[in-house]
Amino acid sequence: MNLPGRHSLLWRLAGALALFCLLLVSLHVDVGRELIDATSYLPESTRQTLKGYAREAETTWREEGAAGVDAFLQRLQEREQIWAVVVDQHKDSLSSQTLTAEQAQRLDFVRRLEFPVGRPGGTPTFYIPFSDGNARLVMELPQRLNPRKYNELWELLLQRVLPAVLAVVVAVLLYRLLIAPLAILRRQAAALSAGDLSARLGPQVTRRKDELGELARTFDHMAERLQGTVGFQRQLLRDLSHELRTPLARLRVAGESEQDVEALRQRLAREVEEMEKLVGDALELVWLDTERPSLPLEEVDIVRLWDVLRENAGFETGWPIERMPCELPADCRVLGNLNGLAQALENILRNAIRHSPEGGVVRLAGQREGEQWLLCIEDQGPGVAESELETIFRPFTRLSAARPGGDGFGLGLAIARSMIATQGGHLWAENARPGLRLKLRLQSV
Repeated sequence: MNLPGRHSLLWRLAGALALFCLLLVSLHVDVGRELIDATSYLPESTRQTLKGYAREAETTWREEGAAGVDAFLQRLQEREQIWAVVVDQHKDSLSSQTLTAEQAQRLDFVRRLEFPVGRPGGTPTFYIPFSDGNARLVMELPQRLNPRKYNELWELLLQRVLPAVLAVVVAVLLYRLLIAPLAILRRQAAALSAGDLSARLGPQVTRRKDELGELARTFDHMAERLQGTVGFQRQLLRDLSHELRTPLARLRVAGESEQDVEALRQRLAREVEEMEKLVGDALELVWLDTERPSLPLEEVDIVRLWDVLRENAGFETGWPIERMPCELPADCRVLGNLNGLAQALENILRNAIRHSPEGGVVRLAGQREGEQWLLCIEDQGPGVAESELETIFRPFTRLSAARPGGDGFGLGLAIARSMIATQGGHLWAENARPGLRLKLRLQSV
């Protein structure tokens, strides 16, 4: 199985999930360890508080003896709710109460103020020596002074709250990454289905390089093609209805005024033939534009094809084939559909003959450019304005005021361009001064 490209959503999703997992592990392990380390030692303020208790105990003992120590321990127990004793260097109690065996044993597990507080959840016992270094105050650490008193709250925050917040953040990022573009797609698809053919996803989504970007570009391409097809068909329908009114009007006038039955029959046949050709060409153009057929391709000899086309055109128009020369090399062969290419070249040739002056020449030339052939069909007519070079390929376009021979319906070049496009080629026009030069780019064999 081939892996998707580096811009695929797979890698973004994998990265987001990996980051989420790493952050969770960091919260549970790294941050938890940092929390334990940060609360393993007494802060300076707590040490000073405990030292203050030791000074008070020492003063009481020196001034009042064992009774003073008893009173101090009583006050300390009431204030902090902890166990505490005052002992000498031999671990004997300096108060009037002797130590029990359990209390004496606890004195073996006391620690200095600089030592760690011990395991989480325990109640550490510290000793603070008097100024003479002989006696000491031994006391449990008051809960209010325990640096780990908020550890359970921090653990709840790190293990419950922050992962939930992190999950929400990742969900928002995934929403912006995945769902937001899909929401735009749904909204624009609804607009398109409601008849708004201008609906597009726009660069916000189409500039993405992942699968959603490909989907957005495909949607916009589909919408553009749909808009173009619908617009083309609407315009073609308007133009076709306009073009059909003219022969129908002529037939109506002829039917009302013509007295000669034979002349009426001939006119009827001529008008019907023109309407049949008009409808046939229009339907073919619609078929090419909407179906975008994939025609079978084969090797086509352009020189031999031109010989056949100019012979047919000469027979129908009276042009000698010498006025339709071919200047292509004998090895000019392209990859195309023979019938489609013949129809396109025939439409171009007939259009050139129609707009050529008396005694004019229509010339076929070209050259090979890498893996393609560039063909040129050039007439000697007056050409067209630069601004009209694309207009002549639109259906029902006739520039008879600029070019003589304005008969026809203006569908020939439109069909030719569509037919060339179905074969992977391109057709465009240039002014040749004098004349018009139509260029075709086709794949060579």
